[in-house]
Amino acid sequence: MRFHPESAQIIQSFVGPDQSEADDRRRLVWRLGDALREVNDRLVDTRAPDGDLDTVASDLEDVAARLAQFKHGRRYAGASEASIAPGGDGPQGHADYSPVIGRANPLSPPLRIKIEDDRVIGTVTFGHAYEGPPGHVHGGMVSAAFDEILGATQALTGNPGMTGSLTVSYRAPTPLHTELRIEATLDRTEGRKIFTSARLYNGEVLCAESTGLFISIDFAKMASLVADRDGPPS
Repeated sequence: MRFHPESAQIIQSFVGPDQSEADDRRRLVWRLGDALREVNDRLVDTRAPDGDLDTVASDLEDVAARLAQFKHGRRYAGASEASIAPGGDGPQGHADYSPVIGRANPLSPPLRIKIEDDRVIGTVTFGHAYEGPPGHVHGGMVSAAFDEILGATQALTGNPGMTGSLTVSYRAPTPLHTELRIEATLDRTEGRKIFTSARLYNGEVLCAESTGLFISIDFAKMASLVADRDGPPS
């Protein structure tokens, strides 16, 4: 099935600009996300002695206290989820803070997304923080990656929606510290229903596959959720 004619622009609208094209604030939050992601990765597998851990804990508590001095509240545009990427009158924003693809979110691996011909391609490397079985990725993280890339895929219809159902079949253990490739396709639409599928590979090995059903939504309702989250303008 063909993507929306402006699919490249839709992908770019939530993936965001390259490093060289980003503004100073965006590069800064990316830098913070990268630094905290590194802390996450090292913390869950560290052999540091207790004294060093005590020092690091104190340092992080100081950082948290410093950030607590400033007003909080998510003031980024739109919503940080690929499934409700801009389309029609949808929210215009980006996914810097997505827990799956957001570079500014230290919980994110992050998953990188692009379009190749009639597929959406994701590449991702999961570090120590995402371990489930020894040396391998937690199945819940594999599911989250599928949900995000299938969400991006269905958004390319130009009439995106939210996840109605997601099924995942695990075929082989998914290794940590290895660049993985996800290939997603837009299969068909039936009214408001959008059907998608994807496969996750370690090289030539199929690790998992997924199907997702998405339901197109009224973006006036999504705009209301954004307004409720952000409150009145400062």
